[in-house]
Order: sequence, then C-alpha cells, then structure tokens
Amino acid sequence: MPVAESKPMNAPILARAPHRNRQEAPPAVTMACSPHELPGLLDRFAGIKVLSLDCFDTLLWRDCHAPTDLFATLTTCNRFQRAHGEARARQIARAAKGQNEVSIDAIYRMILPRAGEAQRADAIAAELAAEAQHCYGFGPTIALMHEARRRGIQVILVSDTYLSPRQLHDLVARAAGADIAALIDRVFVSSAHGRAKAEGLYRDVLAKLSVKPREVLHVGDNEGADLNGVAPFGVNCVHLRQFSAEAQQQLRLESAVAAMIDGHAQSALPAPQPHRPALALALPQLADPAQRLGFATLGPVLFGFDRWLRDEAAALAARGGTVHWLFLMRDGHLPLEMHRALGALPHVHAAEISRLTATFAGFARDGAIARHLEENRGIDPAVLARQLRLDEAVIDRLCRGRSHADGWQALMAWCRDPAHRRAIVADATAFARRLVAHVRATVAPAPGDTLMLVDLGYNGTVQSLIDPLLADALQVHVAGRYLILRENCQSGFDKRGYCDETTHDPMLLNALTANVAVIEQLATRATGSVIDYAADGTPLRDGDSVKARQSAVRDEVQRGCLEFARIAPGLACRAGAGDAIDLWRRANVATLLRLMYLPLRHELAVVDAFEHDVNLGTAELLPLFDPAIARRGLLQQGLFYQKGARRMYLPAELADEGLATRLTHLATARFVMPLAAPDFANDTGPITVFLHHGNEAVPVALPVRPTHDGFVSLCIPVGPGRYHAAVPFGALAAHVEIDAVVALPAEEYLAGRHDTDQRTSVITPVLHGIVPLSDRLWHCPDPAGLALFSAAPPADGKNLVILVVFRPIGTPAGAA
Repeated sequence: MPVAESKPMNAPILARAPHRNRQEAPPAVTMACSPHELPGLLDRFAGIKVLSLDCFDTLLWRDCHAPTDLFATLTTCNRFQRAHGEARARQIARAAKGQNEVSIDAIYRMILPRAGEAQRADAIAAELAAEAQHCYGFGPTIALMHEARRRGIQVILVSDTYLSPRQLHDLVARAAGADIAALIDRVFVSSAHGRAKAEGLYRDVLAKLSVKPREVLHVGDNEGADLNGVAPFGVNCVHLRQFSAEAQQQLRLESAVAAMIDGHAQSALPAPQPHRPALALALPQLADPAQRLGFATLGPVLFGFDRWLRDEAAALAARGGTVHWLFLMRDGHLPLEMHRALGALPHVHAAEISRLTATFAGFARDGAIARHLEENRGIDPAVLARQLRLDEAVIDRLCRGRSHADGWQALMAWCRDPAHRRAIVADATAFARRLVAHVRATVAPAPGDTLMLVDLGYNGTVQSLIDPLLADALQVHVAGRYLILRENCQSGFDKRGYCDETTHDPMLLNALTANVAVIEQLATRATGSVIDYAADGTPLRDGDSVKARQSAVRDEVQRGCLEFARIAPGLACRAGAGDAIDLWRRANVATLLRLMYLPLRHELAVVDAFEHDVNLGTAELLPLFDPAIARRGLLQQGLFYQKGARRMYLPAELADEGLATRLTHLATARFVMPLAAPDFANDTGPITVFLHHGNEAVPVALPVRPTHDGFVSLCIPVGPGRYHAAVPFGALAAHVEIDAVVALPAEEYLAGRHDTDQRTSVITPVLHGIVPLSDRLWHCPDPAGLALFSAAPPADGKNLVILVVFRPIGTPAGAA
C-alpha cells in the first residue's frame, strides 16, 4: 500500500464538501448524496421554496442499529409483542379501510386489548420517552435546515410513521431540542393521511402547499419511499445514502457481535451505536484504508475511553491533592493523543515505564526473583536471565547446550546463591531509584497527590510491580485506569477498567484480551522500548525493531483515529443527557470484539505485514497473523487446532474460512463452551489400516475424522518409525485429494503443540493400484488400491504418528 505524504498527526484529514455555484436545475431532479454533502445541498438547486425532509434516519437518527431494537427498552411489552401488535393493527386496517397506515394508539389497542385508556396512554408515553432518549438530531441535516431558513425557504417534515403530526414534532423537540423543532414549519405523516409516501402521500402534501412541485426539494434515506414514491409528482428528490457498504457491514457485524455480549435483555438498548453519525459522515471522504480503519474502530473506542477517564480523574480528585495523568508508553501513546485531541486537562504526561523496567525494579523486593522465575517457567531461560540483567557470558554458561527445563534449573540454582542474589537485588535497587527519578522528573508530584496510570491493560502488571515503590518513594496514591482490566489475581491495588468485572463477565474479558496484540500494535509509537534510565531519570531506549513500512501504516491508522476526535463531538444534537459513558462503553466493546474476531478483508489488508514485538528481554518478532498456518491447522485438526496455537491474532487467520468457522471460534472464546471434536462432526470411519513390521501385518481399525472444508484426517501410530502403514484408499473413494502426508512427534500432536509443524517430515507414499493424476489428486480405479507410508526413525527414539489429510471424492470403483 502506498504511504501517504506525512502530515502533522493532529491535522484535519477531511476536506469540506466542495462549494458549487447555484445553477438552474430542471424539474424533478433526482440524485443521491452522502451525509457530508447535506449542508451544501441547496447550492445545487435553484428556485426552491420548500425543503421537505424525511424524519427518521434523515433528521432524527437512533443510537441503535435497527429501529425495532428500541422496542427492547420498553417495559409495558417486549419487542416481539410490540412488533406483533403493529402487524396486527395494520392487518385490521387493510381489512376494514383498505389502507396500511395506522396510529400508535391503534397499535397499543392490539398490544393491550384489555387495558383502559389511561393505561394505554401511559404505555404510548413510555415509548415516546424511549424514542426521545435514544434519538438525536443529525448535525449535517440540521445545518441544511439552518441554511434553508437563512434563505427564506420553508422547512417541512414528511414521514411514514404511526405518530401524529403533534407527536412527531414534540419528539423532535425532546430529542434534538426545541430550537431545532422551531425550524420546522409543517409536519405531514402517513398515519394521518392513510397512505405512505410510496402510496401517494405526497399528493396530499402538495395539495396543502402553495408551491409548484419543482419548487420543492425532498431529502430522505429510503430510496423506495423518498425517491421512487415522491419523484413521480415532479418534486426534486435527493436520496441520502447513510452509509458506505463498508460501514454497513461493520455496523451489521457489530450488532451481531453485541448479541453475544449482552444477549437481548429486556429494558436495555441492544447494540447501541453512538458512532453511527461519524462513520456515515467521514468514511466516504477517507480514501486511505489505514485512516478508515483508525477512524471506524480505534476512533470510537478511544473516544469513549477518554470520556470515562475524565470521569475517573474527577472522582480521584475528590480524595484531595492533584491528579496527575501518566500515560504509560508505548501502548499509552494513542490514548494520550486522543486525550489531547479532545482537549487535554492539566497535569497530563507521558511516562516511559515498560513491563521490562517495572519487572527489574521489582526485584529489589525480597523473594521477587524466585517468584518471578517460578511464575514464568514456560519462558526461555535465556530471556529470563536477561530480565535479571545478567551478563551474556553468565547466560551462555547457564543456558547453552541445555534443554529448556535444565536451563531453567541452572538459572534458579544460580539465583539461589546468596552472593548472586545480593548482586541482582543491589542492581535492582539502584534501578528502582532511577525509575522513581524518571517519574519525579516527569510529574513532580507533591505528597498526597494521585498518580493515575493510564494504559490499554489488561492485567495491570506494571502497576502491580511499581505501585508500592512509587507510593513509598513519592508519598502518593497510585491508581491504574485501563481500557480492559482482567486481573489474573486480586492484587488489592487501586485498579479499574473501562471494561472490567464490574461491567462484563470474566469470560468476555478473556475473549477481549486474547487478541489484544492488534490493538497494541496500532496504538503504540515508533520508538524503542525503554530499558533503563539515566541518574536524572532520562529514559534510555533500545532500537525500534519494527519495519519502517509498519510504522508508516500505523501513523495513518492513528491519524484516522484522531480525526474521529475532531469530527464526532458535533454530529449528534441531543436535548437530553443519558448515561453517555455506558452507551459508548457497550458500543466500544462490540467494536473491539468485532475487530478482534470478525475482522473485515480491507482491515486485514492494512495490517497484513505487521509484526508484534514481544519486548520482555527478547528481540523476538512474531507475525501478527499467518493464514497459511490456520489453513494447515484446520485441515489437520479442525477448529480445535486453536487450542495449541500460539498466535497473536488468530481470528485474522480464519478470515477466509467462512463465517460459520469464524462465528464458532468467537462463540467458543466468548462462552468457553466445553465442546470436543466429536461434537462438530461424527467420525466417518473407522478404516482398516495394515501396520507392517518385518513379515507381520496387523489390521488396525482407525477413525477417519472430519476436519475442515470437506477434508478428513487419519492419524496412524507407527512407534519410533517401527511400522509401515498400508491405507486402502481404493475402498474409500474413486478419487482422493491429498493435502498432506507427514510424520510428527506423537506426544506433541496429541497435545496440540502450537509449533509441532516445525518438526514434521514429509512422507512420499508408494502407490499400488492408485494412479496419481497430480501431486495432490489420486485416482483409485481398483477397490483394493493401497498407499504405503513409511516414517524414518527419529534420532531421539520417540514415538511418531503419520498424519494423512485428504478429501474423498466420489464412491469407490465398482460400488453400486
């Protein structure tokens, strides 16, 4: 992808809609426009005396994905009863009057047939209150209305709705404000006229207006109603295309994912989407896919996160003293830039404290060294030794030529030596003083102040390591505030998350953190990680190992994210203030979960070459995702290959494997369902395989298990290369498509080790009665056709399995 010309990160990247000179337009002009074109729309038409607007999704937008989602917030009835009541009322109106349009009162007579007038009135009032709470005026449409009034143009609403003209006008006032409602001269609704726009409502509208049709401009989002239903009367019509196809798919999938987060609890708005207006306005104007990714995903998430952080800072200020914001670099870089873009509060700082520096500073505490080694047995002993800042000569002596387990034992024994341990503790103590000097130089806190550490999360490890150090050295309170918080244990420190166990269940938090690497890589900055500090606290960094292209792409993603901060605040005109933080939080979790588990093709194209720097005493870089590994794992083991997969962004590797596979992965991650391989598909076997050793041949019945995409796997135990295997493919199918025939360590395969494929060996079969049509396709004309497999004995003498992955095609030769 070409890299865009570098611009300041906070520079606007969306241009204003081009101004067009007024020109004469022929009667009944029809056209489409995007939301950002609405304010200048009147420049395209001459002689307009009436601006006619559709209401819902044109003037008033809702916080939810589908209009009927709002019915879930009602307490008088549930959403299905509400939908059934409306359908029943329309059915009766068609039978009695030959018309489809009804009033809201008629709807509630169907929902509450035995209720009194007062009870029905209360139910209607409750629905209107819910609409008012979750509707808002769309900024560009309101700008168009102001421009119309400035030009002396009358403004009317023409809506297909069960509300009366008074109810609809009042709803605009309650949702968008009385000043917006005052811009509207007249209201026409289908329920009052007995027909919708597609059924000729505009004939009645024109009869009430003292203007010619060509002097009217009608704008609406529904092509069938607002274009095809109105243009035949000679009225100029503009079809407002709310969203690009890209945004529609994102919002649709976010709505689907939201159902897996909160379910469909009654009285709660399902799938809130307060970022809809920003996506509608900006995405058609952003040509750079990296900027679109940043705008549509990170923008809403960090916008909501910052609103919550401001509330948290205000609450911490009530304790007394100054609250100092410390955004922990490097992952705190983009949250800090978002905060600045939205108007930074005083006492906001970037603090360079990494997990590596916090970990080593923690070794000054008694018992921390042994505890760290014990808790990290699975990490390469050489990496652990570098975290202890041992000399490379010592590391080489302890680890070279030793197995992982032996190297770890040698390191632990070395650290148990009192002299060695005292040296590490002394080094760590001096290191901790330098870390404190960095914080003091960055913040200069007074005793009693609060240091609010801000990071993406998710365990708050840095805070756990340095909280006592900073609290004692600086006499301050330390509070950690995280985008996602999922503590491995209850640390007892002051930690809170925008998403934590007070807002979401632990299984969801686990699902959110499983693929957090993609967020980390997009939020960080292009500098090396801090590895030490000078005596005055100046951070000392290692080199930045990430590729220049990755940094350039990330810059554009971040530029798009910050553009959201510039665009979003002025788009929704609300008369009231609900629980905005909860609304954004619920929307943001759906955005995060969707990006993590159902990434779109254009999003993956942005990050397809990204690498993740592990950054804990190691220079290891891991590809963010590799679809080839997923394909191989799926074909060999089915979806359960993921259990042993050490992947940074595993769902990205499933992007081409179909929605069913991706949703299954999401559901199992979200709900931790206790499923096993047989629950997905029954074995198609067994098949009799002949194991040969010397002159003996032993028939063994082995299962043939479905894996993925029509393929099956056959796992043949052959010991340490002792047995040869003969597989009668001719008895299975007329043709066989071969994906892989490999030998691999039996113990690792059965345990699902993530890197077992690195120790496989390809087997070349010997065919009898089978004709190879290509390397991958075999023809089996003889039902007795066999393939012979032999594995070379491994040097370590461990048991092997031969794994055959194939797809049977057609019935066996000679079968009826």
